[in-house]
Amino acid sequence: MFGAMKMAQEWDIKPLSKVCTACQRPFEDGERYTTRLVEREGRYERGDYCVVCWERERVEGLGCSRWTGIFHRPPPAPDRKVRKETAETLLRRLMGEKDPARAEAVYILAVMLERQRVLVEQRVENRSDGMALAVYLHRRSSETFLIPVVSIAEDRLPIVQEEILRLLTSPEPAAAGEGAAATEGT
Repeated sequence: MFGAMKMAQEWDIKPLSKVCTACQRPFEDGERYTTRLVEREGRYERGDYCVVCWERERVEGLGCSRWTGIFHRPPPAPDRKVRKETAETLLRRLMGEKDPARAEAVYILAVMLERQRVLVEQRVENRSDGMALAVYLHRRSSETFLIPVVSIAEDRLPIVQEEILRLLTSPEPAAAGEGAAATEGT
């Protein structure tokens, strides 16, 4: 199913920038921005633009996807002394591992977070190599999640659910700094 897939590329999480991609001016709290995804050399690149710069940028093309939002100053970093594994932190951890054997768990976690209204599916893209990617937007941080869509056989679903439950309740402590890379720059 995953054969020659480039896992790092499909699962990159690109957070909303704190500054306009074009003019590098920091976004103000409550300011409207436009985000554009462009595919270049088989990779997705995200650009976040202030209203003025977007008017110039849209002449260059709308890209494969675009959306607008309101910039909200990120909350202070949470105290990581006590770490509680949640569906979101587990999704981030598994995506960071880039293990094709965990693709079903990653997909199920993304769907769970969509149902919890943490992630919003923007669209599903069918790539030329036959893989489908679900593009999710994190409702609070505006991060983009690119999740490969996998089909899970009905008899595999309980096994994947058990794996997720085991990972969520595992007493193993997370590595120091884990998860921080996925949210830097938000």
